[in-house]
Amino acid sequence: MVWAEAIPNLLIGVREGLEAGLVVSILLAAVAQYRTHNPTDRRISAAPVWLGVAAAVSLAASFAAVLTFTTAELSTAVQEGVGGALGVLAVGLVTWMVFWMRRAAPGLSRQLRADVARAATIGAGALTLIAFLAVGREGLETTLFIWTAVKASGSTVSPLIGAAVGIALAVALCWLLYNRAIRLNLAKFFTITGVALIIIAAGILSYSLGDLQEAGWLPGNSWLAFDLTGRVDPNVWWLSLVSGITNLSVRMTVLQVTAWVAYTAVTVAAFVSSARTTPVPADTPANEAGPSRWERLLAGYMWPTAAALVLTPVAVAALIITLVPRSHSTGDIRVSVTDHDCAKEWAATSGGTRTFQVHNKSGRAGEINLVDSTGGVVAEIETLAPATTASMTVTLGAGEYAFTCRLSGRPVMSSAAVRVTAATSITAAQAILPVSLDDLAGPNAQYQNIAAAALDALADNAIALRNDLAADDLAGAKVNLLAAQMNWERVGASYNSFGDLGKAVSGLPWGLPGGVDDDDFTGLHRLEYGIYHDQDPAGLVPIADRLLADIAVVRKNLRREDLAGDPTNLPIRAHEILEDAQRDHLSGIDDLGGGFAYPATMADIDITRSLIGELTPLLDARSPKLVATINTQLDTLSATLIATQGPDGRWLAPAQVPPAQRQDVNAALGAVLETLAVVPDLLEVPPNH
Repeated sequence: MVWAEAIPNLLIGVREGLEAGLVVSILLAAVAQYRTHNPTDRRISAAPVWLGVAAAVSLAASFAAVLTFTTAELSTAVQEGVGGALGVLAVGLVTWMVFWMRRAAPGLSRQLRADVARAATIGAGALTLIAFLAVGREGLETTLFIWTAVKASGSTVSPLIGAAVGIALAVALCWLLYNRAIRLNLAKFFTITGVALIIIAAGILSYSLGDLQEAGWLPGNSWLAFDLTGRVDPNVWWLSLVSGITNLSVRMTVLQVTAWVAYTAVTVAAFVSSARTTPVPADTPANEAGPSRWERLLAGYMWPTAAALVLTPVAVAALIITLVPRSHSTGDIRVSVTDHDCAKEWAATSGGTRTFQVHNKSGRAGEINLVDSTGGVVAEIETLAPATTASMTVTLGAGEYAFTCRLSGRPVMSSAAVRVTAATSITAAQAILPVSLDDLAGPNAQYQNIAAAALDALADNAIALRNDLAADDLAGAKVNLLAAQMNWERVGASYNSFGDLGKAVSGLPWGLPGGVDDDDFTGLHRLEYGIYHDQDPAGLVPIADRLLADIAVVRKNLRREDLAGDPTNLPIRAHEILEDAQRDHLSGIDDLGGGFAYPATMADIDITRSLIGELTPLLDARSPKLVATINTQLDTLSATLIATQGPDGRWLAPAQVPPAQRQDVNAALGAVLETLAVVPDLLEVPPNH
């Protein structure tokens, strides 16, 4: 659904094009009115207006060229940073423009007519300058916003097509309005499109902040609000529609989500409020200020003024593009992907560091790999959108290499194997052997056995906990509640991967209408809240009974694919379990009074060790030192957690632990999470496998 990416830019093109067109229409109408009342005055005509428009188009086009060609020469990280910063700037300009247009629109016609009258007294060159300034502002704003939207969509042609269609529609509307062929309620039009632009701008802001985080210019890139990568098909129609229009993605950080919600709520509310409070301007005389210094200087030089305004942006843009140092060789190797061919241009080359420019000519997204003779992947582009070009840089040693293209809904395609010659001194990129479902089936079956044993232990804990509550033994209930929570952690149900069944066992009240008093708040955390908030133990017995029933349902359905039966989730789970601990335990989100953050994290270490142990043969074949590093870092994290215990060996809540020790835990957890993040990439099952 490539057309979905065109819709936002079509709206931008119509809105901005209509604004610029209205300015031109008012100027032309003012010129015509002046000529009607002053038929003998030949100093003013429509020509200066059109020359000013041409200069404004030249400025916008030159700006677009600078943005496109200079950022393309930067490193990937700097491209992301600069692109993110420009995206934030674009959002700021569009937000200002939306509010400015609402405030200035009622008096815009009167102001422009006064400008034309003033130009008539000093010369045509001044009118050229007035038209250039009035239209040029709109052109710069439109260029920056469309460029940012194109970048957010993956540099596809769809946004450009949408923008071109939108501008064409705006030109047609302006012609019809100018000739009184139609009537349009401009106030309502700009109100509706203003709200729509704010929604689009919110998505651009979110995407741009993500770019700044990936570039390292902003923190929080690993603090995810959600990550649906691999869990939803990026080509499904509704997801393409939502992401194309709003620029929201399947993986977003907390900062991105927070910024989107806050910007949308505040800006839409302010915009709607301003619609009710914007005053209707009084019928005051037009601004009679005298001509500016520049207007007097350019008054009698229409053609030199126009030539300077048209050619200067082009010259400056060419100079900037020429002076920017090139970061990649002009000898990049260009290959393409179609519905029927994979890198058919791939031909013999010498070894060393090579950059491939891969262009997707098909209508499908896909993964592009460069593999060696063993089938090991030496470089990849994880997702290449339709009509998109992406770079792939790799150091090639001597040997044979081929491209494999895995397009959505199509069989896997391969290019011809090409012989590469290289000096023996070249250190080639390490080839990562692809992983199959069969490779992960055994480790996943072992994980299911581990999870089943943890569920058995959890059921025993829940029975003991229920008996403690029935006997009014709160001390015993607290001991068995902690044991139960730790065994649930050892099941490995991270990031709600067990769905509603997992929420029934250990769900949280946040988001429920009744909060902690909601009937749907059940399970371990409901019992934790009751025990640590002095609720009647007898009243908690039915909740414990329900917990036992819910545990039984999980045990029965454990091997379902949507719980623990999908082997492709195993490498992801190996990283997400401790990431879940960082998000929920150490942040205090899931603390309902027990202060179990550190022992729960210790249990997460147990299941992470088990998963890494099952995956060790696969990991050793791809990164021989990785498992040893992970185990060392897990040992360090365990030691920092044990150090937080009280003198009697009791687990303490984080608030009871000295700040230095809390920092040690956070640092150790951050280090192992960074290392574990490699596991899903190394053991990713290729699409269509």
